[in-house]
Amino acid sequence: MCLGIPGEIVEFLVDQPDLAKVSVSGVKRAINIGLLTGEDLQPGDWILIHVGFALSKIDEAEAKAAMEFLEGIGLAYEEEIAALRESRIE
Repeated sequence: MCLGIPGEIVEFLVDQPDLAKVSVSGVKRAINIGLLTGEDLQPGDWILIHVGFALSKIDEAEAKAAMEFLEGIGLAYEEEIAALRESRIE
């Protein structure tokens, strides 16, 4: 099962403008933000991530609610976090 997971933007990768370092449950990865070029993204903003791509900007309350739901479904969430830990976009 693939899920959309909320992540918080930590920083932008200056040498790769389509990438941002994002923290998801303490796991930090480079995520492609190219689909959100029209958004005003800043460190601290929350985005919804699916297979390494940011799909939309979301607010913190929506991110918190999504994380609570995902943590509540257990194994599927744990598998998604494990896949994120193993992924690399560089």
